Amino acid sequence: MIDVHQLRALVELSRLGTVSAVADSLGYSQSTVSHQLAALSRTTGAVLLTRAGRGVRLTEEGRALADRGQEVLDLLERTEREAIAMAHAETGRIRLAAFPSAVAALVPGVLDVVSQQYPGLEVELVDAEPPGALDALRRGRVDAALSFSYIDDDAGPELRTVRLLDDVLYLVTHRGGIKNIADGAQCRWVTGCARCHEELIAVGRANGFSPETAYASDDYVAVQALVAAGVGAALLPGMALCAYRHPAVEVRPLAQEHRRVEIVTRSERPRPAVIDVIVEACRTAARHTDISRPALRIAGAGA
Repeated sequence: MIDVHQLRALVELSRLGTVSAVADSLGYSQSTVSHQLAALSRTTGAVLLTRAGRGVRLTEEGRALADRGQEVLDLLERTEREAIAMAHAETGRIRLAAFPSAVAALVPGVLDVVSQQYPGLEVELVDAEPPGALDALRRGRVDAALSFSYIDDDAGPELRTVRLLDDVLYLVTHRGGIKNIADGAQCRWVTGCARCHEELIAVGRANGFSPETAYASDDYVAVQALVAAGVGAALLPGMALCAYRHPAVEVRPLAQEHRRVEIVTRSERPRPAVIDVIVEACRTAARHTDISRPALRIAGAGA
């Protein structure tokens, strides 16, 4: 395989014309440059130089290799600059999985932080609920995942979790519906994703009732529409209600009930700088995201 230092000596000889000039340019002795050129000739099996008076000149093969060598060196230099930029998170791409209400309520702040501090870094969003997002993270299909959990579950030694915020749950009813979670046996329930359904069952158990499910959907717009139509009550997190709130529903916070919103990454070390960038961007965005009073505004779907 061609040695890069030997190739650079040939390229410099093509540019400067003499071995002594090449030696001065590269900081080598003339004998070192001569040895490099001879070694390159042996490696390629080509006659690269011929005598010209007291000096040397490139043969046709030498000129052809020097021309291609300049292309190779330019590519190597560009690749090195790109690698350094990526190592400092100045450029590159990170794939971030996020559940829909996080995309609506939290991710815009994350993207704003990244664009302000690292304008050359691209964030590719992947829409996924926590089980799918964490599976994609383990398989290397995404680089980080915004997730949520209701209990102190262990993500496993291969994943590292950073808690971002506590997302309070709200009792969501139509205007003639129940006013207290303790009355949950008096109505049916519209539930969400598998994790949310498990939490509804746990909250019901803690309040002395077993929720009867009327409908299940991970679309928080659809859930609220059904609640407004009188199909049943629902439990929704503040982030979902900040992203969208139906004008015909009533919401009441359950101060003791919440879900933990987290940013999850693989626990490998060392890891690319872009991972630390996205984690810190999520932490910054979470500090500036107010979900304490769900607003009356319309956005997308999914919980």
